[in-house]
Amino acid sequence: MATPRTFRRIALGAMVLGLAMIAPATETTGTGSAEALVAVEGRSGSPASTVDHVADFYGAYTDALHDVGHGRLTDALRRHYLTAELRHTLTRWEAAHHQDGVVHARQVPTRWSVEYNDSGMGHCWTRVTLTWNDAGKQKHTTHLMIQSDLATRLISGIHADG
Repeated sequence: MATPRTFRRIALGAMVLGLAMIAPATETTGTGSAEALVAVEGRSGSPASTVDHVADFYGAYTDALHDVGHGRLTDALRRHYLTAELRHTLTRWEAAHHQDGVVHARQVPTRWSVEYNDSGMGHCWTRVTLTWNDAGKQKHTTHLMIQSDLATRLISGIHADG
């Protein structure tokens, strides 16, 4: 027969289990921000989608820049997602502008988004919006037009848009 003590243990266990399930959603680190507490909507994609390919690249590339800066990982991402011709073009552009040619800036964006723009003649164009925080914590955005080859999904052009 269950005693009142058993019921208290079951109730306490259920409360601890319930708290354990919500704790990861509210946990922050010493460097975490209030934005980290906002519920993140689900994300999905397809390896066959050219637009998703661009989104995957910009997500991974900005994460790598944020976490470790330029180095082997960003180089590997460029080799995987960009055509050889674009990599050579970016090298020249970066030497002339002293900025990262993928994000068209020296710093790392705080957010990114990718939208389908148009397609035709074997290419797909997507519009990438990058959000930045300046020294005064003011947000501003830049827009890039990304050209991809439909046959390979490789990014073949990156241009400032507007």
